[in-house]
Amino acid sequence: MNITTAMTSVPKPAADLIEAFRDAPTSIISDNLARLPGAVGLRPFHRGGRLVGVAFTVRTRPGDNLAIHKALELVGPGDVIVVDGGGDETRALVGEIMKTIAEYRGAAGYVIDGAIRDVAAFAASDFPCFARSAIHRGPYKSGPGEINVPVSIGGSVISPGDIVVGDEDGVVSFPASTAPGLLEAVRAQIAREEQTLVSIREGRYQGSYGKS
Repeated sequence: MNITTAMTSVPKPAADLIEAFRDAPTSIISDNLARLPGAVGLRPFHRGGRLVGVAFTVRTRPGDNLAIHKALELVGPGDVIVVDGGGDETRALVGEIMKTIAEYRGAAGYVIDGAIRDVAAFAASDFPCFARSAIHRGPYKSGPGEINVPVSIGGSVISPGDIVVGDEDGVVSFPASTAPGLLEAVRAQIAREEQTLVSIREGRYQGSYGKS
């Protein structure tokens, strides 16, 4: 069945702007997005390290990974392969081979609203992978699917070209156009929280955190 490709590549903001979010906790990014966006139900399967990059999206029939294979022919450095698998956990959409292809292509990682397999390969690697669960059962490869269209990942809408950040707490995304202002707000909150922690350790804390 057909795989529809809306764009063969996604627009990217300046690399230094994307990289500036590498040390930004997803919790603080979420706080500054009105605590609304963010994928629910996904967890990291890789050994460690943060996910930072630009969304290269895929929508596939639950349990079918043909569209992901097509996407892997197109992804490039810094792309986060964001897969809307409908939250299906009955068949794995990605395993060690597709992980290796993505790494070879220079992708930044995977975000999958669905299942993966070959968990040991991910657990031994710092190549980021966030997914809903793991299962040994393999996928269908018959389609249909769509590439670089808006997708829903754990209740969060992610569009091609959005910046995606993932850490131990989960995954959050936002339009690249909002990144400069968001980065400023995130840095300001990090500074405030660092001062709050200092005041606690020094016995000066006055309960200000509960009012923020």
